Amino acid sequence: MFVSLLTYTPEAERVVATAARLCYAEVDCRALKQRSNPEDDLKMIEKVLAIGHHGVLEHAVFTFVTEGVSRALTHQLVRHRLASFAQQSQRYVAFDGGFAYETPESIAARPELAARYAETMRHLADFYADLRQAGIAAEDARFILPNAAHSRLLMTMNARELRHFFRLRCCNRAQWEIRTLATAMLVEVCKVAPALFKNAGPGCLAGSCPEGAMSCGQAAAVRRKFTDLDHSPT
Repeated sequence: MFVSLLTYTPEAERVVATAARLCYAEVDCRALKQRSNPEDDLKMIEKVLAIGHHGVLEHAVFTFVTEGVSRALTHQLVRHRLASFAQQSQRYVAFDGGFAYETPESIAARPELAARYAETMRHLADFYADLRQAGIAAEDARFILPNAAHSRLLMTMNARELRHFFRLRCCNRAQWEIRTLATAMLVEVCKVAPALFKNAGPGCLAGSCPEGAMSCGQAAAVRRKFTDLDHSPT
């Protein structure tokens, strides 16, 4: 899996802090701009996060590129509707030379099953090639491609939606591949806008586990993991 932050709102923290000030200030926009400084911006962001005034976070937008992720993962991603996606098309991109795919660790750890899994992927690739050589269009040949097939994706989310995304998808109960993606995305945004994503991550970071009876039971370990993530600026 490859994940990279392609672009983001310049001075994202300043933008969010200024938006928050505008909601409460009597002064004009020029005065608001002059009031902005990193120290006061940080205090304002901490305030809006604490009181739940998260609408102002929507003014900061982040765009990621990722590849080497399965179609099983991207099917989950598009459930986050307050986001924009551009995905490699299996209709217009032909995989005549074969396709890359994801192997779950639970299968890779069992040699006999892993061998059968790889053989199945080879058979699918061979059949796909046969279909294409028989004149079948890529848009129809793709019907035999598995959820395991790798894809490329560009996605854009605002800071508010990202915090919601991290709360759900960094959780231990999230599917392992999307959890890996979400954690990598969190590391990337914390490098460029640490105040906006302070304490972002699975729900148990903010208190008791929100999963209730479905909890993984490892909240303390999860908190340590996200406290120790490398958020060093790029």
